[in-house]
Amino acid sequence: QVQLVESGGGLVQAGDSLRLSCAASGRFVSTYAMAWFRQAPGKEREFVAAISRSGGSNYADSVKGRFTISRDSAKNTVYLQMNSLKPEDTAVYYCAARSPVVSITREDYNYWGQGTQVTVSS
Repeated sequence: QVQLVESGGGLVQAGDSLRLSCAASGRFVSTYAMAWFRQAPGKEREFVAAISRSGGSNYADSVKGRFTISRDSAKNTVYLQMNSLKPEDTAVYYCAARSPVVSITREDYNYWGQGTQVTVSS
């Protein structure tokens, strides 16, 4: 069993930056692939970024070049650095985990956090 707790969301202006954190706990969590998804009001939950247990990463086209996913295995924490934020980035951001390989598909993830709200004003 894996538990995930997100933090770091908030209200910012367009062009600002935020860093989200996802603290993971559970057995062998350092071997899991981790990802961030987001869900805006009235929309489906969509893939944002993912990182493998070895550190390889994938990004949605909409965030490529602006967002960076990273992980600190010693702290069992995954980060999402978000720069040049846009109003369309407004959503609840969810951390997710799966084993063993990374995926960009929502249905492949077994474990989810409770989400953290990010609001970007224009």
